[in-house]
Amino acid sequence: MKNNDFKEVIERSVKLRKAYHQLEREYHEEEWSVEEDALAFLTDAGLVGRLTMSQQGRWPAAGETESELEHKLGECMWWLIVLAERMNIDSVEVLERFLTKTEKKLGN
Repeated sequence: MKNNDFKEVIERSVKLRKAYHQLEREYHEEEWSVEEDALAFLTDAGLVGRLTMSQQGRWPAAGETESELEHKLGECMWWLIVLAERMNIDSVEVLERFLTKTEKKLGN
């Protein structure tokens, strides 16, 4: 993915989060905090674990495991982008640093 493509993903993610903030204000009179966003991410990450177990035949599932897993994986990526943005962390930069550091560590 080109850097510009990832920046578009970030922009779309932020726009979508703003729409959810509007719903939060309507239903709860205030937006979720960063901590609540982090908890929502962790909840979805846990569901990725359970759906992965189901997809791999290690946990019984009720429903469409494959499509639910795909949705939750996408949602977790979205949450990470949203969390980074809310904490003024550049997703592109930190991902690049992580990849470079890890590649060097592993000799790639």
